[in-house]
This record gives sequence, structure tokens and C-alpha cells, in this order.
Amino acid sequence: MKFLFGLFLIPLLFTSAFAQSNEQVMSTDKGTLDVKLSYDEITTGELTTLRTDFINPQTQKIQEHIDWSLTVSKEGETLWGPTPLSHTSEGSLKNLKYEFEEDGTYNFEFGIEGILFQPIPLEKVSFVIVVGEANAQPDNQIPETSEPSDDNGGGCLIATATYGSELAPQVQQLRELRDNKILQTESGKSFMNSFNAFYYSFSPIIADYERENPVFKESMKVTLTPLLTSLSLLNHVNIDSEQEMLSYGISLILLNVGMYAGIPVFGILKLYQFRKN
Repeated sequence: MKFLFGLFLIPLLFTSAFAQSNEQVMSTDKGTLDVKLSYDEITTGELTTLRTDFINPQTQKIQEHIDWSLTVSKEGETLWGPTPLSHTSEGSLKNLKYEFEEDGTYNFEFGIEGILFQPIPLEKVSFVIVVGEANAQPDNQIPETSEPSDDNGGGCLIATATYGSELAPQVQQLRELRDNKILQTESGKSFMNSFNAFYYSFSPIIADYERENPVFKESMKVTLTPLLTSLSLLNHVNIDSEQEMLSYGISLILLNVGMYAGIPVFGILKLYQFRKN
């Protein structure tokens, strides 16, 4: 029974928080550009240089002539911006500076509205920067917390890479399911703590490959759609006990096995019978 419950929680690998590093690469919400944000150790009360590169995902080279704006927020409150639309001919921002006044979780959202002097529909990309010893996690370390929390790391590696932003509706759906349903049970809390170690062993590789390979990124969207649809069913039920969680979990496992394994196998068998006849 514990094994089945564990299988049910495996889809939540897409919602585990990632460790903070001094370099992040994210795709805009429509995938036109990759944006790399890097910075040195942050000291509150001092200006921090945020080196930013706008990268063409096809060539993996810096894309010149970008029209951009920036909004900085903290815990839902806008602290700076949106800035007036600016232009970088080099495709890099080497002197962008910001003063972090206090510890906390900051969100930096870039808006892209032009490439090579041609206007484009607004595309956004968001970065989470955690400031302070109490919140930040060392590079390549697994956070040791009793409950996985977005406040302790930011967004979701694989889902964010797939949908381009931690603010994407699909990412929010997974996060709300984890926080409002799974973490309301003791079994869920215990499992998520141990599951993080498994998640961290492969999620950075998958997320990086998505950013490098647009085809793989699109295939991930297709792959995740049935999973997201089935998990959304939990938003319409009340789960008040461990037994109910286990019951709904087994049902969702069987449903996903049918979608991801049963339907393809059925199709292959039908194809084999058709060719045989």
C-alpha cells in the first residue's frame, strides 16, 4: 500500500523546489528567447550587479538588439518598475544593478517586446532570487525541511522549464495541488521530504535539456497534459483522511497507467492485427 501511495506522489516531482544558485537560465513564456541571469554573492544594503544575457535558443548565441523592461517584486508587492522599455544592442546587460534592502524572496520579471528592431508581442520570463542565510540553499544541496515550500527555494525545475515561467497556470496548478492536498496528510509530508533526493538527482538535467532542445520541450508539454488533467480531478474532491488520500491516489494511478501505457499498448496490438490480416 505504501508503494502505491508513493507512485501516486511521483507526479509531484514537477513541483519540488530547487536550490538557489548564482546563475539561472530560463525561457520566455513563448520560447522565443532564453535569458541567463547571473550574479555574485548578495549583500543586503549594497548594489548587486545582475549580468543578463538574451540568448537565441536555436544558435545558443547571444541575440543582439533586444527591447526589454524589468519589474522587481517581493511577496507579491512591486518594488521597482516596470521600467521604461529599453534597448540593448549587444544583447547583454552588464551594468544592471539592484539593491536588496532585506532578506526574502524576490521575483525579477523581464518583458521582451522587440528583437532586431522588430516589435514582437510581449513575452515574459521570471527569475526567483532568494536573499538571506535563513532562506537560501547551498548550491547542489538538498533542502532539509519538514515541508517542501516555495518560500525555501522558488519555482519548479521541470515544469518551469516546460512552460517557460513559474507563474504559468500549469505550474501554479501543481503547486496548489501539492500544498492544498498532498501536504495536508502526514504521509504526504513524509514522502515529499524523501522524494526530494530522488527529484534532485535528475531534474536539473531534464530542465537544461529542455532549454537546449525546443522539440523536446514541446514533447514534454504533450506528455504532461494528460497528467495535469487527471491531477486536476483532486481539486473537486474533499480529502479529510489518510484513507481517502490513498483511495484517490490508487484511482489516479490506475487512470494514468491506462492513459500512458494501456492506450499505446492497445494501439500497437491493433496495428499488429491489422498488418497480420
